[in-house]
Amino acid sequence: MKALTPGEVESYRHNGFLFPFPALGEDERAECLAGLDRYESWLGMPVPKADLRWRTQPHALLPWYARLARHPRILDVVEDVIGPDILVWTGTFFIKEAASPTFAAWHQDATYFGLTPYDQVTAWVALTDASEEAGCMEVLSAHGKPRQMYHAPLRLENSINRAGQTIMEPLEENDATTMQLEAGSFSLHHTLCVHRSAPNRASHRRVGLGINYIPAHVRPTAPFRMSAMLARGTDRWGHFDLYDPPATEFDTARHDVVYDRYAENYREQVKRHEAAFTPEGANA
Repeated sequence: MKALTPGEVESYRHNGFLFPFPALGEDERAECLAGLDRYESWLGMPVPKADLRWRTQPHALLPWYARLARHPRILDVVEDVIGPDILVWTGTFFIKEAASPTFAAWHQDATYFGLTPYDQVTAWVALTDASEEAGCMEVLSAHGKPRQMYHAPLRLENSINRAGQTIMEPLEENDATTMQLEAGSFSLHHTLCVHRSAPNRASHRRVGLGINYIPAHVRPTAPFRMSAMLARGTDRWGHFDLYDPPATEFDTARHDVVYDRYAENYREQVKRHEAAFTPEGANA
């Protein structure tokens, strides 16, 4: 173990989440926020108002985000739960403006990822305080029995998620854990972890970065090649087309390829999920 105790690993396996962990010093956090400012200046608008393509896969476009995705303090924790050969599958900005209605309904990350086996883990990094008032994540324990649940892409107004994906099964919401994070810290949650977040009622912007990691043995289920970035270790399996971190900001050629493949896969997985959970093939 590099960062976690056996008890912490067992807690993660049982519940599907673990927090908080320190990640960034003040200088590192300031560097990331400055990078975000440059990015939004280049976009000409805040990230939440930009096209979805600019909120997704930023590690293929922004060197500072790629450095964060390979931060040793984050990877040491991730390695303790998925092993030493680590790929970055995707990254996402999760930004809620001050006093905004933006929220996320109950959902699981695995639903439209199209990965097997279910070994993906998300490090959710807080660049500003993610308090309960600011709309931090809430999570439900898997109680040692995680499973893929039925979702529908409801296209909910003010949803922070791409399709407004929402679990359509009954949930025991009274047992939810509020994952409050101080700026510079991060949490972990498993790809089948049930989670949501409320609107930001605070007077400050809630800036979170979701970095999704997979062990290199995981493979995509789509019938076309997908892209990933090697973060640590080696890739002996070759399930993905690997790409290097960007050397300069705003060179869109690599990001276009990575994003377009991801978006194509996402659309395919929405269709597959709907087919798998029809009355004839429910939970197939």
